[in-house]
Amino acid sequence: MAQRQTLPVLPLRGTVIFPGLTAPIAAGRPGTLRAIESALKGDRLVFAVAQRDNTDEPTAEILYSMGVIARIQQVQRGLGGIQLLLGGEQRATALQYTTTDNYLSAVIVPVEEMNPLDDHDPAFEALHKETRERAGELGERRGLPEEVVHQVLDSVTDPGRFADLVAGYIELSVPEKQGLLETLSVEERLRRVLVHVQRQIGLLEAQEDIKSQVQEELGQRQREMFLREQMKAIQKELGDDDQSREMSELRDKLAKLELSKVARQEVERELGRLERAGRESMEAQVIRTYLEWIAELPWNKRSDDVLDLNGSKDILDEDHYGLPDVKDRILEFLAVRQLRAKQLSEEVEKTGEVPAAKVKASKEDATPSLSPESEEDKPITDSKEAKARAMAKGPILLFVGPPGVGKTSIAKSIARALGREYVRAALGGIRDEADIRGHRRTYVGAMPGRIVQGLKQAATKNPVFLLDEVDKLGVSFQGDPSSALLEVLDPAQNDTFTDHYLNIPFDLSEVLFIATANFIQNIPGPLLDRMEVVEFSGYTEREKAEIAKKYLIPRQLEESGLGDKGVKFTDEAVMVVVTNYTRESGVRQLERQIGAVARKVARKIASGVTGSITDETITADEVRTLLGRPRVHPEHAAEENEVGVATGMYYTPAGGDIMFVEAAIRRLHGVQPSDNNVQVSGWGNVSLILTGQLGDVMKESARAALTYAATHASKLQIPEDRLGSIEVHIHVPAGAIPKDGPSAGVTMSTALVSAMSGRPARKDVAMTGEATLRGRVLPIGGVKEKVLGAHRAGITTIILPKENEADLEDIPEEVRNVLEFHCVGTLEEVFNIALLPASRPVNTPKTEMEEAEDAAEAAEATAGV
Repeated sequence: MAQRQTLPVLPLRGTVIFPGLTAPIAAGRPGTLRAIESALKGDRLVFAVAQRDNTDEPTAEILYSMGVIARIQQVQRGLGGIQLLLGGEQRATALQYTTTDNYLSAVIVPVEEMNPLDDHDPAFEALHKETRERAGELGERRGLPEEVVHQVLDSVTDPGRFADLVAGYIELSVPEKQGLLETLSVEERLRRVLVHVQRQIGLLEAQEDIKSQVQEELGQRQREMFLREQMKAIQKELGDDDQSREMSELRDKLAKLELSKVARQEVERELGRLERAGRESMEAQVIRTYLEWIAELPWNKRSDDVLDLNGSKDILDEDHYGLPDVKDRILEFLAVRQLRAKQLSEEVEKTGEVPAAKVKASKEDATPSLSPESEEDKPITDSKEAKARAMAKGPILLFVGPPGVGKTSIAKSIARALGREYVRAALGGIRDEADIRGHRRTYVGAMPGRIVQGLKQAATKNPVFLLDEVDKLGVSFQGDPSSALLEVLDPAQNDTFTDHYLNIPFDLSEVLFIATANFIQNIPGPLLDRMEVVEFSGYTEREKAEIAKKYLIPRQLEESGLGDKGVKFTDEAVMVVVTNYTRESGVRQLERQIGAVARKVARKIASGVTGSITDETITADEVRTLLGRPRVHPEHAAEENEVGVATGMYYTPAGGDIMFVEAAIRRLHGVQPSDNNVQVSGWGNVSLILTGQLGDVMKESARAALTYAATHASKLQIPEDRLGSIEVHIHVPAGAIPKDGPSAGVTMSTALVSAMSGRPARKDVAMTGEATLRGRVLPIGGVKEKVLGAHRAGITTIILPKENEADLEDIPEEVRNVLEFHCVGTLEEVFNIALLPASRPVNTPKTEMEEAEDAAEAAEATAGV
């Protein structure tokens, strides 16, 4: 066991002494000077240990426990203190620090380092050798002579002493040096020293690179210009440089394009600028990008149209269920163009060409080209071009309908039926005109607009181009995108569409544009005028069920990994999902609910709940178990006939439904003046209260209904005792939902007359229509959706305006067969159908409540006298 000894403590600030190294130390603190004097009186040994903190008054708490037993070799006294030359001898650890005669002393124990088990181990020898070589490299990089470096390093052969030598000279922080001092394993200390040395070498290399770059920066541009001129001369002599080859390839690509005279001049001008500009200059990069865009656009590439109308019909029927009116309109649109295209292609095959004027004459809204060298003036000699040109200049289709009814997907089916490429541009939220027309090349990072980008993506000049959500374009200080679309969607102008980035005309007349929208009223008038509207209505419940069985369920089972498990849905289960868990015109929510059922079944099968059974049939009860309580609670027909409650119909983008209009009459005693009071001839004061968050139009309908009832009181069998001062309260339930529109006029009139006459309204009758003061019933919209909603609610009799009778053809036949329709022209016809005879004749005894009201009125009148 090592022998303990007590030595004066020499605190070190900002440095660490290693065994075998000699270091100069400056001492000036009083406690340190007294410790040095004590050591000089003895054997000149001190315990040199580093401080954790750089403080003037060291204490035992801020000193490390591991230090070095050092011998004072030289002493030089001066006015500011003492200069020492310390020589480290051996590691030691302090067991205790004490203060003696105003200086620190320590009880220490020498510590022996841990040599490797085998000094001749190859790995250890390789580590030792690598450390020596890297240490020598570090010394040379610091500017020391090679002979001096080798002389110092070769003087130490012991690995442990060598590690201490290198650790003492490399630039490290005090904690890092202290960590090396406390590493007793020679092998580990060598490894850590090697890491620090390599890090120092990397730092010096980075400094040298930075220094050389700074030195070269001043003359770099001059040298670049000189070398570039030399390189150009050499390349000119050789004739095979990369830049020349790239330029030649780009020129060949551009030469193959069938460009107009204006476009060709612009391309040649930019090519000349590119050749004159330096290859690495910013301008050259901008020009090259511009020319590459032009080279990649489909100026003369077309896809061959498929002229098979029956095949197109099969594709539409295969991809979409229902939508007969939409499919008929699309097939008519395709039939006209296919017939014309077929005629022209056959003529090309027979005669070899077709005059361009003949194609122009067949186009709708065609305008003569002012350019004598326009592409349209050239005779057509290719049957593929004849087909494409014949199908150009047609009307732009606008698909309008609620979300999820298949507007976007049917556009993809049209592309498949024609054999054309399909491109979709989502326009929702766009507020910058540059998204349509592109940015001018003067801006950094300029790009073409979405139209040109879509054509590049399609790689043909006659794709089916879908402009999705065209009703959701915005307007900002950056321009109006809808105005930029005017040129794109105008068949008379889009053959010379000019993108701001390209700045040369591009022919869009062969592109089949299709737009989609949810709300047609959000589309500006001039833009809407350029498109032909095709309306998509919501699906019936039966249609949704068929779509689910044919398309949605197989797709969701496949995505959930149940495609081969034999999982099936019963018809009742599908209808439960449709009616109790979805409320929409489309089928997106329906697909999500079916996917939820499929995922829950997949979890049961994967977790072994169903054992090895793979043939599972999902019933209506299992749907309720898997999806929980029903999420949709639609209105149902009333359970009994009621006085003052009439059933109306309404339409939203999510579909149609029924609503109840409630009316109540109350006698007034001592009526106070109010804005709601209405003077009705023969009635006195009438207070009209409207609740249910009604809009202005519905409020006006209620006032018109009240006036009609007042002017036709005798005909409507309204008792005379109801003609006094009364309060009329009309309420439409679901007060949290705003409501408006004129189509509730008939329903409000029926509920009001029912309440005033005491005649119950039939529970199985739903009605819609606008009412006038003269009692006429005017037409309304959304008949199909309203009727389907009433049918779902259990209504059996429908009252519609006479002028909406033609709209009954849009209602599915299976719904028409189970409903009774009445098309009326006056409110009198409505009341005859919707109101039952009063349950109590007019002259029968009054009820107790009515007698009490009469008594109170008489008492008040007497008190007034």
